[in-house]
Amino acid sequence: MTIGEFARASRLSAKALRRYDELGLLPPARVDAYTGYRYYAAAQVERARLVAWLRRIGMPLAGVRDVCALHGTDPGAAARAVRAHWARVEAETAERRGLAASLLDRLGGNTPVNTDISVDDDTTTAVVRPHALLAAALSERGRVREANQDRAHAGPRLLAVADGYGAAGDLAAGAALAALSAVEGLPAPGGRAGDLLNALEDAVHRADAGVGAAAPGSGTTLTAGVWTGSRLALAHVGDGRAYLLRNGDLVRLTRDHTAVQARVDAGELDPAEAAAHPDRALLLRALDGAEGGPVPDLSLHEGRPGDRWLLCTDGLSAVVPETELRAALTAGADPEDTARALLALADGRGGPDNASCVVADVLPADSARTD
Repeated sequence: MTIGEFARASRLSAKALRRYDELGLLPPARVDAYTGYRYYAAAQVERARLVAWLRRIGMPLAGVRDVCALHGTDPGAAARAVRAHWARVEAETAERRGLAASLLDRLGGNTPVNTDISVDDDTTTAVVRPHALLAAALSERGRVREANQDRAHAGPRLLAVADGYGAAGDLAAGAALAALSAVEGLPAPGGRAGDLLNALEDAVHRADAGVGAAAPGSGTTLTAGVWTGSRLALAHVGDGRAYLLRNGDLVRLTRDHTAVQARVDAGELDPAEAAAHPDRALLLRALDGAEGGPVPDLSLHEGRPGDRWLLCTDGLSAVVPETELRAALTAGADPEDTARALLALADGRGGPDNASCVVADVLPADSARTD
């Protein structure tokens, strides 16, 4: 089949086919030695259509390569990879839905999401029913490091982990969490989501300045969430991670700000290569007090009773596979025991780094606290 015929059969453009050939994702069956013209075999149409479908649902090229490789040998694993990707898409959609609801509330006076509606004759009342968090934080030095430069916090509304680095990394991580403490009670449940994200972003900038003042020459990562009673607002800088466990499915909510992750996103490395890459800890964003400061990733996630949040530093996520994280999170233990179990997994792999985590459960509305 000529490239034109193959493009029509696969629903991929000739330009896309040339790009996928360059990436080694969909090489032609034959290339004319004189003209460079590409020819494809009819048997390649199914793989090409799979690539087209995966790209249509927004899967990055590295993920497409993984699914295609698994499709012929382990269809179940390929299906799980697609399911995990779509779970991330749905989480991101839920985040945008929350921001849209905030904008509608601000612009048009619409009823906030996550509310109960009561109707009494001619009046309609929206009552926000906040849920409480039951949370625990744990941080350990590990077996190799001489000191623990991680910090972790679990309060009624603020969840945070920070991974300091440099000569005064412990001071940097501590300064970052101290600056965030101002948002512990803000806003009150039912407040506008946009206002909350703005306040959280301002707190991250204050944290960056605080790190620069307390630990010049050092820095820290930061992954933090503020709970409003119905949503978790996340701010993320660095290679810490946040996960949501819902109905047994574990969804990663953050993306690493590392040089290796950038290469994965560009399709230059697959996740397996990235996990073993010598530069996997090279950060592209961190809090270090430098002029300008980093731009945090901000997101908003709806919380439901039965949800479980996990925030952790890379001392846990870099050595423990997500399958094992999920197993520990679904084992049924309370947040404190679960946090201990998670860090025990990192220790069991040699404890090569400081490791910290926060585990938080969303409780039913009648368990909510207002303190």
